[in-house]
Amino acid sequence: MVDSVFVMPGTVAAPRTGILRDLHSRYETVREALTRIDKAARELGLPDISTRLIEDVAGERPYSPEVQYLEIFAVSLSTYHLLVAEGVEPVAIVGQSIGELWALAAAGHVSVGDAARLAVARSRALTRQAWPGTMLAVGVDGRRAESLAGLIGHPHLVLACENTPRQSVLSGPRRQIDEAERVAEALGWPSVRLDVPHPTHTPAVAQAARDLLATAPRVSYGGGRWRVSSPWLGRDIGDEDPVELVAGALTAQVRMLHTVRALHAAGADTFIECGEWPVVTRFVEASVPGIQSVVPLSEHDPVAAVRALVAGRTETVSPQVRMPASPPVLAAPPPVASAPPVPPRPAPTVVVPPPVATAPAPAFPPAPAVPAAPTAPAAPPVPSVLASPTPQAPVTPASPATVGPAPSTSDADGQYAVVLTEIRALYGDYLGYPPELLGDDDGLESDLGVESLKQVALLGRVADRYGLPDLRANTSLLTVGTLGRIAQAVVQARGEATAR
Repeated sequence: MVDSVFVMPGTVAAPRTGILRDLHSRYETVREALTRIDKAARELGLPDISTRLIEDVAGERPYSPEVQYLEIFAVSLSTYHLLVAEGVEPVAIVGQSIGELWALAAAGHVSVGDAARLAVARSRALTRQAWPGTMLAVGVDGRRAESLAGLIGHPHLVLACENTPRQSVLSGPRRQIDEAERVAEALGWPSVRLDVPHPTHTPAVAQAARDLLATAPRVSYGGGRWRVSSPWLGRDIGDEDPVELVAGALTAQVRMLHTVRALHAAGADTFIECGEWPVVTRFVEASVPGIQSVVPLSEHDPVAAVRALVAGRTETVSPQVRMPASPPVLAAPPPVASAPPVPPRPAPTVVVPPPVATAPAPAFPPAPAVPAAPTAPAAPPVPSVLASPTPQAPVTPASPATVGPAPSTSDADGQYAVVLTEIRALYGDYLGYPPELLGDDDGLESDLGVESLKQVALLGRVADRYGLPDLRANTSLLTVGTLGRIAQAVVQARGEATAR
């Protein structure tokens, strides 16, 4: 059996309705895990978490950041139980941001109920502080992103996440993020604003970290079944207090790139996403070219995909979803050698940095050879390792099947042909391709090499061109990624708008 690492996503979009129906009916361990999460949710005054995930529930989803976090937890833990039930055993489990808490629960270091309660306590502490910051994904390496933050010179504007050799995330006050976005555009660095319930990984949320330490219920830490590798500690988690771990991570930098390379250098050759979409695994693919990644829940038949993995037949299983719901890779990285393991760091602490004078701006390094960021209106929020719907306007990602077929009437066919021609010209002009070379069914990523952030920006341009703002929220157009389907969606949306 291959040496597999299970990866747990952090704050991503709300899962699809019914995503766990089959796993709930098949596996007793999944049913038990969901029961424990539901029990903890009810004790905290929240609705049952499993109902929407295992049934076709009509009506609007009850929303709060706490519900969103627990739904992500439920999906991650259920995928873990699917993998273990079918014979896949990890050499390590890794979590991105709050996903580290899901990893501790899956590994058995903390109970499912304790993890759920701690996730809710974390969310409520962040809500109480109500820090008005935001986060920005930038298509450059961590060194350049950190230099960008230093150029602006605010103590709360920092490099929050180093995800891949070509994607980093800044976290900071909105005014300074606005400035960072303008500088990135001037340098030709692609960027996109991340719409998250709680911006974190900055000293600005130290108050919430202290609040969490003071108010969260104590959580016992037990001997787990698997090792958990921490991207913010830079080492495996030992016997640290779970509340201190979660509180410390709020203000710490997440170094996913270094953790992935260290695990690969130690022999891990397959990374399996315990989530609905390829999010963290795309960080892996961009950090270690040629690595095998598997996302069971993005397959038509997740159970069959896992069984094929166990049987060593993964090459026969074609992923149904190739684009993540978030923008993890902004440009294809050059081949890189695996980095040595990240050296250990001290045990987690929550440090509130004192006010400091603005340091002189560092010399700015030259911009990498990446395409210029679009000058169209700001790209829409997309579900990602950090991107997720805001509490005011939750967005549940649609499955690829929700993109309607091309209209069948002659009038609609005529509209489709016109729209497709216009979209082909728009994409060709932006990408520098002759429009006639862009086929209706060419995969924007797989066939044309259009990275995630470019797709997000281009979809925003389409939405603006046709006056269809809701098109920005249709994440299936990112996961499917063909001009034909985008044209179909435009024609369908225009028809629905006319009918109203």
